[in-house]
Amino acid sequence: MVRTILIILDVLVSLGLITTILMQSGRAAGISGAIAGGAQSLLGKKKGIDEFLSKVSAGLATAFLVITLLLTFIE
Repeated sequence: MVRTILIILDVLVSLGLITTILMQSGRAAGISGAIAGGAQSLLGKKKGIDEFLSKVSAGLATAFLVITLLLTFIE
């Protein structure tokens, strides 16, 4: 019973983690990306939703790790 609940919770957390990672803005590569990225960090446009999604991703990753370890020890 507990194992089933943990498996369902693990799947939900992993789907949430995938979603939050895909919703984050990508990091531009190359020289033009360095120039544009520098301007964005200077002007402060990357604040807000990206910081929130980053914190949510870190929390979900931690939850996924803990739940997966619990599933390993339960068996």
